[in-house]
Amino acid sequence: MKNKNTKKLITAAMLLALGMVLPLITGQLKEIGDSLLPMHLAVLLCGFLCGGKYGFLTGLILPLLRSVTFGMPPLYPNALYMSLELCTYGFVSGFLYEKISKKGIGYTYVSLVAAMVLGRVVWGISKVIMMGLKGQTFTISAFVMGGIVDAIPGIILQLILIPVIVKVFEK
Repeated sequence: MKNKNTKKLITAAMLLALGMVLPLITGQLKEIGDSLLPMHLAVLLCGFLCGGKYGFLTGLILPLLRSVTFGMPPLYPNALYMSLELCTYGFVSGFLYEKISKKGIGYTYVSLVAAMVLGRVVWGISKVIMMGLKGQTFTISAFVMGGIVDAIPGIILQLILIPVIVKVFEK
């Protein structure tokens, strides 16, 4: 049992490091770099491969750590609402995947889509609250543009890559 936890901890640490580095690489693609959602990939994979607890912690820490290390995303409010979004992704993907008794591509997609939807909802709610604290508003159209339309390249990438990577690690 101890060996399994050590393996999960090391995998989570490697995915945290990947989440730190991937945005530096995708950021070079000016038109779509941010839309590829590189931190999301690392956190979702952590949830699937290590479980909800590790996914939650990795998602919570990653944007904050990137903010204090590289200055991106800005700590307030971006890193804070991203932290809430990503910890939701990591927890939900890992929790649902652990609870589904039959492993397979269909179940991976159920866990993935649920995590993506709930993470976006948490992102939207936290953005409404944090922008409200600054006397600003966050509209439904801004949510649709920022949370869905602008994220389409990353959503497609997640839907393609994550089930394939999870399948490889299942074997």
